[in-house]
Amino acid sequence: MKLGFVSAILPDLSLEELLAFASENDFDTLEPMCWPCQKEVRRYAGVTHIDVADFTQKDADGILLLVKKYGVSLSGLGYYPNPLAADQEEASVYIHHLHKVIDASAMLGLNQVNTFIGRDPSLSQEENWKLFDQRWPSIVEYAESKGVRIGIENCPMFFTEDEYPGGKNLAVSPAIWREMFARIPSDSFGLNYDPSHFVWQQMDPVQPIKEFASKIFHIHAKDVRIDRDRLNEVGILAPPNAYHCPKLPGLGEIDWGRFFSVLTDTGYDGPVCIEVEDRAYEATEETRKASLRQSGRFLRNYIAS
Repeated sequence: MKLGFVSAILPDLSLEELLAFASENDFDTLEPMCWPCQKEVRRYAGVTHIDVADFTQKDADGILLLVKKYGVSLSGLGYYPNPLAADQEEASVYIHHLHKVIDASAMLGLNQVNTFIGRDPSLSQEENWKLFDQRWPSIVEYAESKGVRIGIENCPMFFTEDEYPGGKNLAVSPAIWREMFARIPSDSFGLNYDPSHFVWQQMDPVQPIKEFASKIFHIHAKDVRIDRDRLNEVGILAPPNAYHCPKLPGLGEIDWGRFFSVLTDTGYDGPVCIEVEDRAYEATEETRKASLRQSGRFLRNYIAS
C-alpha cells in the first residue's frame, strides 16, 4: 500500500510545497484537489492544487518532473461536487469540470479521479436513480475513453441544513453500490472508500470490504467519534454534526487493526490517503501539518513500508 494524504487540509501550499512536505515526512503519495479557481462556501471545497481548466500536456510534464524530483506519486485527482444537482445548469458546470479533471488525469498517466455521485436532496432515492441514469453513464463512458478510473466516495454529504433531507451524495451504502454498479457495469467505475462515514451511520466499516474488493480503487483514512450522550439527546434523525465529529486516525471509533487485517486479505495495494477534517488541528498551518505527521505515524503500524 502507499500511504499519503488529501491536499485539501493545506490549501495555501503550492503543489511543489506539498510534494516537498510529503517527501520530508516519508509519505508515498498525495491526492491533489482540482476544484475550479473560485471561492466555495463548503469546508475543504474550492481547493486548487492542480488547475485543470486549461491543462495541457506541457503542464502535465512539468508536474511529472516534480513528482520525480520529490519521489512522491499522485494517488488520484480529487474533485467532489454534486453532479446530480437539481438545477441542470449547475450540474452541467460540475460535469464539464469533471471531464477536465479526467482529461488531466489521463495526460498525467495517473488514470484515477475521485469524486461524488451527487444527489438532489429534495427527491427520493428512486427519483435520484432517474437523474443518475441521465447523467452518469456518459461520464463513465468518457472516463473509459481516456483510460481513467472513477472512484466514488461514500460520504453522504448530509451535514448542513441545505443538504437536508436526503444529502448530496447517493452512494452511501453497500445496497446502493450494488444498484449503482448494476446500472453501470464498468471496470472504470468503483469506490474511494472512507470507513468513517459508516460509523456515524451505525454501520460496520469493515464488512463491505471483501464483497467490494475489486471496486475499491482508493482509500481515505479518516476516523470519527460519536458523542453518545448527545446522540441520546437528539437521535439519529438530527443533523449528523449534532452528534459526531471527524477525528484523526486512531482518535475515534474505528478498529484500524481489524480494518487493515481484512483489507490486506483482499490483496489491496493501492493508495491510503489521510483526510484531515479534525477541527482540533485546524488552527494553523503548523497544526495541520502536525496532524498529518501524527496520522502517518499511527497508520504506519498497519502499512508495510
